[in-house]
Amino acid sequence: MTNIILCGAPGCGKGTQSEFIVEKYGLTHLSTGDLMRHEVASGSELGQLIESYTSQGQLVPDDVTIQLLEKHIESLPADTKGLIFDGFPRTLNQAVQLERLMKKRGDKTAILIDINVPEDEIIRRLIERGKTSGRSDDNLDTIKKRLVVYHDQTRPVDDYYELMDKYVRIQGLGTISGIFGRISRVLDKIYK
Repeated sequence: MTNIILCGAPGCGKGTQSEFIVEKYGLTHLSTGDLMRHEVASGSELGQLIESYTSQGQLVPDDVTIQLLEKHIESLPADTKGLIFDGFPRTLNQAVQLERLMKKRGDKTAILIDINVPEDEIIRRLIERGKTSGRSDDNLDTIKKRLVVYHDQTRPVDDYYELMDKYVRIQGLGTISGIFGRISRVLDKIYK
């Protein structure tokens, strides 16, 4: 499998763009948050371990997250073309572990696409989303904290993939189709 990582600040449009990528390129969307919720709901031993962290408001350790990813990837059909890692890896350690997992499987990460949106626009989008989504974390104070954490944690991930010549920054302003056009120009070279 040839996989891509789609990253960017909260509200940059990763989820929206992932839908277009799945449709055009036939990749499988992978969200670690969704996987964790599903695993907890299954009542499995791994799900219980995950819940022991999340129920205490703690982050799930990187090695547990990687274990979950590996379990999920192993369950995919053999003809799976590739994955979109949506918002993962979030830390340098996660990136290193992900690359080890890919190497072990004989798969590869083709590229990390960073959807870049100015912070004032991110804040505007998330405030607007909060008006209709009912998400309690879409308020100004929480948004600002989330952005600080995002910038502190992800810059090393970006640098890591940049050193491997697997990093591309995409301008995340404009129409949804315009942004997807910029992403497609990158992915067309990979998924010919």
